[in-house]
Parts: sequence; structure tokens; C-alpha cells
Amino acid sequence: MNALYNVQKANILYGKAIRDQILKEVSEEISELKEQNVSPFLMTVEVGNDPATAVYKESQRKLASQIGINYETIELSKNTSQERLLKTIDRINRDPVINGLMVHMPLPEHIDARKVQWSINSMKDVEGVTPYNMGKLFLGAEALYPCTAEAIMALIRSTGVEIKGKEVTVVGSSSIVGKPVATMLLKEEATVSICHYATSQRGMLEHHVRNAEILVVAAGVPNLIPGDWIREGAVVIDAGINRVGKDIVGDVDFEGAVKKASYITPVPGGVGAVTVAYLMKNTVTALKRQLEARHG
Repeated sequence: MNALYNVQKANILYGKAIRDQILKEVSEEISELKEQNVSPFLMTVEVGNDPATAVYKESQRKLASQIGINYETIELSKNTSQERLLKTIDRINRDPVINGLMVHMPLPEHIDARKVQWSINSMKDVEGVTPYNMGKLFLGAEALYPCTAEAIMALIRSTGVEIKGKEVTVVGSSSIVGKPVATMLLKEEATVSICHYATSQRGMLEHHVRNAEILVVAAGVPNLIPGDWIREGAVVIDAGINRVGKDIVGDVDFEGAVKKASYITPVPGGVGAVTVAYLMKNTVTALKRQLEARHG
């Protein structure tokens, strides 16, 4: 039996080491670009004041300034009309100085989030949310991929566990995490089950979780997965970030899961740390592709 499955207590998969490695590479690329008098510029747009967004924005700003990416946020009031937001995005799309654009979620209820995300220029779509980039991911072509999905894959690979042929369960089927990460895992020839609200309704969630050699949870429900559901020796990637009172917790019962998993990500300090690094990486990739397109 593989030694991996004899582990009594999980190895904690902190995101810091992977984040630092990505940022080191990105920083070197930025230095080379600056020698050509080119600087990456990431613009983010926020509508209303979401407390979780404020935390995410601050970590983005800090990292961007650390590695030399110009970073700005346009803050619009929660009463901003969809039309005004779309005009703001159009202006950023057409500004040649700005290389990357992301719109912070959630948006107020009167705004159609999909319409807004789909209006982003696919060359500046650093979160990989447009149909163009999603389609390329689905077809296995080079594109700007969703940052959280990339972060999850990097964390799984860092364990050294072979993905090919593994039974993988993805809990959560969102367009920016669940679906893209399932697609990436399929590309690695894993056998992937995607669970969602209806899986839970039918009482089948526990069955799929218990079957998972690699478990990815991105449902946004605090402690949705009890620790005793975890298969002995499973790799557990918890992408949930939920505020419970003053605490930030994941979607997996960490204290229970840590006794059974071989590897598990903490919340906070796991997936989130790597996600922000991929946002910076995608901004530099976007700039390079824009330069290639301009100089043909």
C-alpha cells in the first residue's frame, strides 16, 4: 500500500510557498518588461461595499505594489445602474494603458453579473470569465484561465500525488471554480464527479465525498463537509471562504478532516493566497499577449 495512505494526520497545504514561487517568476517577467519601458496595469471595479471584497482588494493591492504592477480600483456606489457599469467597462476595454480588468463579485441584485463579466475584453479578462477564455479552456487551448481553478490545480500538483486515473469529487459547480477545475482535472485524465445542490437534495453528497481520492470543495457553505466523510488518505482542497461571526472558515470541517486526509488546505492561508498570485500572473500574460497582437 502506498505510504500516502498510512498518514495519521494530514500534511497542511499552505499556499504561501507556491504563491511566493509564482510571484518570483512574475516579478522577473515584470523586470524584463520594464526594460522595454512597459509596465503592467490591473484595474478592478467594485460596486457597493462588500466586506469580503475589501479584504481581497487589500491583498491584491499589496501584492501588486510588491512586484511592480500598477493597481487601481474604481469604486461605484451600490445604486449604480447596469448601464453605467457597462459604460465604465467599455471605457477600460478601450484604454490601451490598462492590461487587466476584473469586476469584484458579488454585484448588487439589480445588475446581471453574467452580462457584466461577458462584456470584458477577452484580452484583458484576467479572471478567465468570458465565453472566449472559458471556451478555450474547455477545448484545451491556451487562454487566460480562472485564477481560483489554477490555484487549486497548483496545490494538488504540489502534493506529488498522481492525478491520472484518480477518483475526484468537485463539490460546487460555479462557472469560475467548480466547472473550470473539473475541466482541468479531466484534462489530467482524472475521473471527475461534480456535485451540486441537487446532489445534496437526493442525499448522494456523502456517497460522492467518501469515494473521492482527491476532493475539491467550492460551495460557499460553512462546514458543509463533515470530517468523517473524508476518505482515508484523500487530498482535500477547500476553496470555501465563509465568515462565521469573527472567524473565516472553509466548506470542510477542518478539525475532523485533518485526522483522515493525507493533505488538506487551511482556510484562510490555502487556496486564497495562491489565487491572488495567479491574478498577477494573468495580468502579465495578458500584457504580453496584447504586445504581441499590437506588433503582430
